[in-house]
Amino acid sequence: MSAATRPGLALAVSLLAGVALTAPHPARAEATPPTENKLPLEELRTFTGVLDAVKQDYVESVKDKDLLENAIRGMLSNLDPHSAFLDAEAFQDLQVGTSGEFGGLGIEVGQEDGFIKVIAPIDDTPAAKAGIRPGDLIIRLNDTSVKGMTLSDAIQKMRGKPNTAITLTIIREGIKKPLKLKLVREVIQVKSVKSRLLEPGFGYLRVTQFQAKTAQSLQQDLQTLEQQNKAPLKGLVLDLRNNPGGVLNGAVDVADDFLDDGVIVETKGRGNGSDQSYKATPGDLLKSAPIVVLVNGGSASASEIVAGALQDHHRALILGERTFGKGSVQTILPLGNGTAVKLTTARYYTPKGRSIQAAGIEPDIKLKPLKVGADENSESDFIKEADLTGHLRNDRSDKPEPPPTEPPAPGSTSPPDPAKLPAPESDLAQNDYQLYEALNLLKGMTLLHNRKSG
Repeated sequence: MSAATRPGLALAVSLLAGVALTAPHPARAEATPPTENKLPLEELRTFTGVLDAVKQDYVESVKDKDLLENAIRGMLSNLDPHSAFLDAEAFQDLQVGTSGEFGGLGIEVGQEDGFIKVIAPIDDTPAAKAGIRPGDLIIRLNDTSVKGMTLSDAIQKMRGKPNTAITLTIIREGIKKPLKLKLVREVIQVKSVKSRLLEPGFGYLRVTQFQAKTAQSLQQDLQTLEQQNKAPLKGLVLDLRNNPGGVLNGAVDVADDFLDDGVIVETKGRGNGSDQSYKATPGDLLKSAPIVVLVNGGSASASEIVAGALQDHHRALILGERTFGKGSVQTILPLGNGTAVKLTTARYYTPKGRSIQAAGIEPDIKLKPLKVGADENSESDFIKEADLTGHLRNDRSDKPEPPPTEPPAPGSTSPPDPAKLPAPESDLAQNDYQLYEALNLLKGMTLLHNRKSG
């Protein structure tokens, strides 16, 4: 579905702090502004008085431009963590970010208690390779404390020329001492969709971030998976873990790929054009084949829209951990001089009217990431009925009976047969237990789906 077919998309919005599309401010229709929109003359007198005092009496001369920009930053920073003033450089960086290529560390962040909080590292970037996790608190950038630093200033310090290094000092829950991680900046080229066959009939799609063309990439990857499978997929795992969000259009289009009708998401705010309802169009790419969606605490914003829509329409089962809980919409308002305001203008709601703000999406099946390993002391050579002397033969089977099992010697264990073990990289139970369980769940859903349709 193209964005042009959906009402209200002239007002491009972003759901990810740090990635946004530009949009004009919608014109107000009122001839006379309501009382709450009238200029606060008394407060403005106070403001101009302070401005004049600084200009006249501050110990050093300060440019008017710097004073006013800092005043704007302060005004917006006290609204919510996602509203901000964007100078010319920051505004350009945000526009570049939507194209899927930008410089830096590959980390999506917000602000909490004066520190920088990690929402999610992006796959295959310096942040992910260094082991940064959702929920980490960044307290220092090189030798500079982030306490009191604006979010935009912190982001600017983390960005820089490729191949230059920066040291992040972070606090992680469960670890007493701060961790120091040295990262080398790279040009971040985000491939928003990755895919592979987990096994014949069952596909895996990972969406790392929602960009304008993510749905198009997803459709191409689905076609590739079906070509590799040489048949339509029986089921799909959609992995949204550590997906920090992105543009609203991308999330709506991805959800639409798996829905035939109904509301995907609604946005509600105070300004003209803020109230929108985005609906699905006919055409489920999987033709009702079962879906399991993987989420965790790093799944935020646009990824929560997709998970919430598929959950409310009973189109997929959600497995994992409660999501981040960013349920607000940011609109970029250009100011005409190369700068812009990123302003929270609406809240979004799932098809059943749920607000995700600060609550997140609760998975249908809660499962924390676990590490599993083989139990070397387990005994797998059990005595079977066929091993018993004089056992009754099966009179309904043409298959030959299996040979009797040789009981193990006392105190010994049977070593595993290497030929029967999966390769380490394909052993989901050990490498990714949540994905392993998602595949098992998907198989069960497929069996049930086939029995109902048969």
